[in-house]
Amino acid sequence: MVDQYDSFAALAAREIEGVHYRIHVAERSSPFAVVAPHGGWIEPGSSEAAMAIARETHSLYVFESLSRRARGDGLHITSTRFDEPKAMTLVEACEIVVSVHGRKNGADDASIWVGGLHGALRDAICAELLAGGFRAKTVGDGHPLAGRDPANICNKGRRGAGVQLELPRALRIRFAQDAVHGHSFAEAVRAALHREATR
Repeated sequence: MVDQYDSFAALAAREIEGVHYRIHVAERSSPFAVVAPHGGWIEPGSSEAAMAIARETHSLYVFESLSRRARGDGLHITSTRFDEPKAMTLVEACEIVVSVHGRKNGADDASIWVGGLHGALRDAICAELLAGGFRAKTVGDGHPLAGRDPANICNKGRRGAGVQLELPRALRIRFAQDAVHGHSFAEAVRAALHREATR
């Protein structure tokens, strides 16, 4: 589906903050920013997953649609064009961005697809997820959401390389129903971030 808006300025000209969407930003003393640019009704469960990873440790940015729309969600701005000013200020001040997204189940309703230009962290997160009992695939496994465009928000930190996590709908539903499982996911990602920050 083609996005209704190709920039945040176009979206903000027609949509009202606090009515149609909301933005949450928490800047913390961390080299990492965890972002969910398609939260709320756009990709349900992505906001909660990002918050669980960030907790009180890492910087956090969430853009959420506040209402379900008839044909998908018109507030989706693709990751390579997501330019909301508060998001840009946060990610450009941090070292590494981890973006959290929801994807359709397709033929694979269990695997977390891990992408982005930061190869070492991408692979470390994938390894932690696998060790935690999750199914996870990196770009090398052939999934189509690679997150390798330098314009992708996950690659907009100071290092120019970050990580993109794509969670299938079925897994996001399970996280909503099983807090322990969702916590295990977040802790696996956090473990990889901790090692990256201290190595």
